[in-house]
Amino acid sequence: MVPRRALCSGDGGGGVTLDSARLQWEEGLRRVDATSRQGRRHQQLANLVEAVFDELRRRVGQTFTLADLADAYVGAEDWVRDVVVREVPPRAQAGVPDTTLVQDAAFGRYARGATDYRP
Repeated sequence: MVPRRALCSGDGGGGVTLDSARLQWEEGLRRVDATSRQGRRHQQLANLVEAVFDELRRRVGQTFTLADLADAYVGAEDWVRDVVVREVPPRAQAGVPDTTLVQDAAFGRYARGATDYRP
């Protein structure tokens, strides 16, 4: 079992536990998977998740714990939005409004590589 740990946002306001972050990540993966019948939108979401996943590899590295990943999750909205804006194709069916979904799915997928990951 992963220990409960409060994660701070650095702005002095509350935080989120590792457990709740993991739930958000898994929900993101589930929601992206649920678009599988939406063809083009699903592929665009998958491409955006992959782009954020690649950025996580650069930011977090290949050897990390869930706590390390959760630390990267706090405050990631800005850089994830930058990745989405950079990668979204013209006239896309997925894009900036899906930033939170893409972020959660990418973190959920990346979490599976954590040294302490347990499903």
